[in-house]
Amino acid sequence: MNSLLFRLSLIAGLALATVAADPAPATPDSLVAEALSHNAELGYYTAQLEAARAETKTAARLAPPSVDLQGGQIRSKNLDHSLAGEGALWSASIRQTFEWPGRLSLRKAIANQDVALATLGLGAFRRELAGKVRETALGLSGAEEKARVARGVADRFRALRDVLVQRDPAGIAPQLEVRILEATELTMRRRAADFERTATAERVELNLLRGAALDASLAVAPVEPSLPARPALADLMAAANTNNFELRTRAAELAQQGFRVDLARNERWPAFQVGPSFARQEGSSLDQSIGIGLSFPLPLWRNRDSNVAAAEARRQQAAALLETSRREVERRVVTAARGYDSHLAELANWRSDAVGHFAGAAELADRHYRLGAVPATTYVELQKQYLDAVEALLDTRRAALAAAVELEQATGLNVIGPANAQPPRP
Repeated sequence: MNSLLFRLSLIAGLALATVAADPAPATPDSLVAEALSHNAELGYYTAQLEAARAETKTAARLAPPSVDLQGGQIRSKNLDHSLAGEGALWSASIRQTFEWPGRLSLRKAIANQDVALATLGLGAFRRELAGKVRETALGLSGAEEKARVARGVADRFRALRDVLVQRDPAGIAPQLEVRILEATELTMRRRAADFERTATAERVELNLLRGAALDASLAVAPVEPSLPARPALADLMAAANTNNFELRTRAAELAQQGFRVDLARNERWPAFQVGPSFARQEGSSLDQSIGIGLSFPLPLWRNRDSNVAAAEARRQQAAALLETSRREVERRVVTAARGYDSHLAELANWRSDAVGHFAGAAELADRHYRLGAVPATTYVELQKQYLDAVEALLDTRRAALAAAVELEQATGLNVIGPANAQPPRP
């Protein structure tokens, strides 16, 4: 009984170790959630927003008052230079700086625009990060699938070549067929190695985006992205003008530059200081005075036309940049929409079971070639076309997803639907 329990516990431990060593494949949605929680660069934008919010708390505050203290010794003499008395001399004053009316509210408005810009920057990065993770995840699963197919085709060529060599074929034609199979096998293994290197690069990129160790193992569940028909181009343009993060950022910068122009005009009048003062001296007599003081720099009207002109020039630059960005966003929308339509048209030509169909044809050709019913040229070409078809389908899907991600980033709309699990691999 004890021996049986020991064996069962050993088997259970080995099963748990296997599960821990081979984690379940991650879905694109789970990778996006992980990236939005642990991405290192995301912390920069979050801290920038917190810093902008902190600055708004002090933007509209008056400067703290200043205290001026003076002390010394006084000695009084009569006309005959005899000492009349001596004692201490000291004075104290408090000065509070007051800004010209409207200046603090302008600074508060500028600080609020900094918060708006930081918020837009954070939102833009989050959307860009999610799109990048989805595209990279699809690239990783596609590269692994292409490497798997290439290795399978190469193994098929090697197995068939070994069979032909064992037959000790006579004549030049069988020998040439063996060399064709051998050369094709090497080519397929080279393509498989290229796909594996691509998968490694995609995995490292995903680990970087999700804040994990760069050499961490990661498997992505094979899914087919849902790519529905896009909205009308006019609707995309309207959404881009309203939701695009870059345009909203440029508009916020333009509004901020308008406040800076008003602030430059306001700063032509200087700030002034007001506060009470007290002085006391103990010489030949006891004197003390209490008053209120006012101080301001001269000249009262400061010529700051150059500052106003510079601020106005920067406002005009912001307006020009907004218009340029609007045209660039429109170009991105049109290009991505046309590209998306083109890729969808390509995918529409593929049968739902196209990969399985080509895989079955490749296996059928392998069996009949061994029986001598299929020539070597047909067999080799069919195996190559099987891999090329898989590569073309996966690359088209990724290009369509990239175009959809570009549309989402440019318009703020949700173009991509929920992903669909792919059928079992043939």
